[in-house]
Amino acid sequence: MSDYIPVHGQRPRRVTARMVAEAAGVSRSAVSRAFTDGAYLDDKKRTKIREVAAILGYKPNALAAGLQGGRSHLVAIFVGDMRSPYDTAFVGQLVGELNALNKWPILIDGGGQRAATAIEDVLRYPLDALILRGGSMSADIVSQCTKYAIPMISSGRPIEAPDVDNVCCRHSDGTKEMTETLIRQGRTRFGFLAGPADFYSSAIRKGGVLEALKAAGLSLVAESLGDYTVAGGHSSAKQLLSSHAIDALICANDAMAIGALTAAREMGLAVPKDLSVVGFDDISMASWPMFDLTTVRNPIDASVTEILNLLERRLATPGKQSETVFIDTQLVLRATH
Repeated sequence: MSDYIPVHGQRPRRVTARMVAEAAGVSRSAVSRAFTDGAYLDDKKRTKIREVAAILGYKPNALAAGLQGGRSHLVAIFVGDMRSPYDTAFVGQLVGELNALNKWPILIDGGGQRAATAIEDVLRYPLDALILRGGSMSADIVSQCTKYAIPMISSGRPIEAPDVDNVCCRHSDGTKEMTETLIRQGRTRFGFLAGPADFYSSAIRKGGVLEALKAAGLSLVAESLGDYTVAGGHSSAKQLLSSHAIDALICANDAMAIGALTAAREMGLAVPKDLSVVGFDDISMASWPMFDLTTVRNPIDASVTEILNLLERRLATPGKQSETVFIDTQLVLRATH
């Protein structure tokens, strides 16, 4: 076994099954069977092989073993542009629950110019599935992902394509309910702080606002484009509030709403007496006493659970019809409305 002890100053080689076989005086296939549940091998030989493997520091190749059984357990997650705390929390919970199911996520930044290249690169791996955080990705990237024959779950942006299942919250229902609530409280001059133009979620959330306003005989007084960040919300809201007299500002996500709330207070506006400021998602910061933000909850637990359910059904029956699951939102009334 001395042949496999690294020499001082040299980079140690990764111990292979062949090295274990030679050190234990057995065949390469015997080493494989020693680490395969249910495979036949003499108990004494199995014990010896595992003892030698422990001494050498050998670990079986789980990917190769999985492929022999038809599954790699690798799941790529295109996370989109994770500029919002909501996206960070969502992906963190999704990764943790995939790990609990013995599936191993590969996280890929789906935002920016490198996204298209990243897709091509990651598809070199033997993926079991692809999870797409499509609500914060451009339509072009989403379209590119549907061209590959890999089971895919789209979260946030419904996609009509074979082998693609969808989980999406009822964005417009949430903002419609929020707008109706503000109208009942006497608000009549509405502004909307939108997210990036190519983000699906922002456009759909705006649609709910417009629907409620139209039904009440009102229209949108002002709109500004933000970037789904606190800083971007602060800057865009300051410009909007300096140019327009409004009494309600609906923001396409919580991060921008927190920035807008700060801008309103800096400008001497009393919230909610002078101005209602509301968001969407219900990130953890929204409930902090300094913000106490009224918002629409976009439940992470329910979405992640449905993603995993769809993933299991798709892997069990690859040829099944595509499914779309819609997640209900919940109005969360706090101090800022």
